[in-house]
Amino acid sequence: MRKELEHFYIEDSYGGDQEWFTDTWMKIGGCAAVTACDLCIYLAKYRGLTELYPFDAQHVTREEYLSFGMQMKKYLTPRATGIYKTDIYVDGFQDYLADLGSSPVALEGISGKEAYETAADIIKEQIGRGLPVPYLMLLHRDKKLDDYMWHWFLLNGYDDEGGRLKVSVVSYGKKIWMDLHHLWSTGRLRKGGFIRVSCPLL
Repeated sequence: MRKELEHFYIEDSYGGDQEWFTDTWMKIGGCAAVTACDLCIYLAKYRGLTELYPFDAQHVTREEYLSFGMQMKKYLTPRATGIYKTDIYVDGFQDYLADLGSSPVALEGISGKEAYETAADIIKEQIGRGLPVPYLMLLHRDKKLDDYMWHWFLLNGYDDEGGRLKVSVVSYGKKIWMDLHHLWSTGRLRKGGFIRVSCPLL
């Protein structure tokens, strides 16, 4: 079975890209804030939660996206150690939601120490419900994944045909497919994790 969620384009970019920012910290370490921005725009555009994005989610421009990213920076502030725990992400995002007023969105951090089978089931369930998954990968034994280490990105699709579960990874303004078991089995002691998002089925 294959399930891919809709997403938004900004010009020819698939979602936002932290490399657009002129702010040094956002350019280097703004991945958590960018992932939160993309999630908010998705929920505003496809789930009707328009209060999550201060501009027009149906026509996202780069200028407005950059403005939104700098707003989100206050809640998910880049730092020397990065947003290296799911709890930090949840707390920052919930502070953003609280400042908006009442919100039906809730977040829960899922530890990277969970069994792969548990993680895979939750991710498939989330995407099956039409909700992207903010995902954190810290260290990994595979040096080919350097660009995705100590990094937040979105998962917005899965394909379990052929016996191996692949997921659609959204970051740096593009989408690529990766083997979830390989992503999850980092071979390192420091684990990341991901965020389970809950909101009304609109």
